[in-house]
Amino acid sequence: MDHPLNGHSRNAEAHRAMEDDSPVMGVLEKIQAEVTGMSDGEVADYIPELAHVDPDTFGIAAVSPHGRVYAVGESERLFTMQSISKPFVYALAVEERGLDDVHEHVGAEPSGEPFNAISLDERGRPENPMINAGAIVTTSLVGAGEQGARFEHIRSVLSAFAGRELMVDEQVHRSESETGHRNRALGYLSLSGGVLVGPVEEAVQDYFRQCSLSVTVMDLAVMAVTLAVGGVNPLTGERVVSQRTARHALSIMSSCGMYDRAGEWGLRVGIPAKSGVSGGILASAPGAFGVGVFSPPLDDAGNSVRGVAALERLSDDYDLHMLQTPSEPPSPVHSVSRSGGTLDVRLCGEIDFLAAEQVVSRLAEVIDDSRVRTVTVELEKVSGFSDAARTLFAAELDELAEAGVDTAVSDPRGVRHG
Repeated sequence: MDHPLNGHSRNAEAHRAMEDDSPVMGVLEKIQAEVTGMSDGEVADYIPELAHVDPDTFGIAAVSPHGRVYAVGESERLFTMQSISKPFVYALAVEERGLDDVHEHVGAEPSGEPFNAISLDERGRPENPMINAGAIVTTSLVGAGEQGARFEHIRSVLSAFAGRELMVDEQVHRSESETGHRNRALGYLSLSGGVLVGPVEEAVQDYFRQCSLSVTVMDLAVMAVTLAVGGVNPLTGERVVSQRTARHALSIMSSCGMYDRAGEWGLRVGIPAKSGVSGGILASAPGAFGVGVFSPPLDDAGNSVRGVAALERLSDDYDLHMLQTPSEPPSPVHSVSRSGGTLDVRLCGEIDFLAAEQVVSRLAEVIDDSRVRTVTVELEKVSGFSDAARTLFAAELDELAEAGVDTAVSDPRGVRHG
């Protein structure tokens, strides 16, 4: 078998160097020690090929927004994506067709039912893209053209998310195809409702293939962080999907990614995630880490027992819950100084709407200070501006000008205009 990292770009391989001496490794090792003794759960056997895996296998990996890689356990063991492929194919469909068109075919509400349930809304759409019926419909929406081209397109995009070429486990694909009659039935129900595009068997076969793509926990962590940071793979530097599409995928994962345990997951873990019946879980902490976990024994909802426990500990102990709030919002103002009638304001970090509100509130005070006739704003330490922040900032500069205050903006890297 080829080494699972073969096929990476040279840049990706360089970034994948393990951070062996980091305290983050100690965090992952502690979590591994806490969960590997758990003996609950059963390995999936409704896909016969999945029943052969060693139930004691455990691996966990995390990747930072800057491409730093941390992994413990069996981090290079290959396993198939199964349902973890769903949010990425959903992102691809949204990127190609737009959000509204995709959701003419599939809903966006948690089903509260098992992943393979017959779950259709009043319009005949599957409840969401993360259950099997919705995922088959979503796969049918991707691409067009000759038979086989759609799956190669899916494989190419999922490979871009992972930063290396992903390949199909042909034995698992054959096993799924020979036993996947319920999925075929879900496809025909969706076709009868007018929401599945094209022949059912072609859509189902491409769905089986995407589920049979082989990954490692490091692949999952890279894919997760690519969504977490807005669609750019931090190992390769490639933009895979738009920032808005990445946000849509994270939203669906947060509400529907853990099937009929999505509510409890949101309460206890609070990280957008997707599980698969091979035993993998992918979790994307927005703006923070991407995490991949693999441990085959599943609970009765189809989620990895040790994987759920590991991510709950990681979220709870290290403040990765997406609703965790800082005790005080970070200030975008690096420094303020005054010389005569000139006020110099230096900003830093990412300027979003909240940060911009703090800045414009500070600048608005100048209008009532007759001693200040000139304001300079320096953006050298600013990493970016959101569109909302640009609008708010520009409006405040206009107000200062109308009040007779001269303004100058130093923006050597052009961050203010994107």
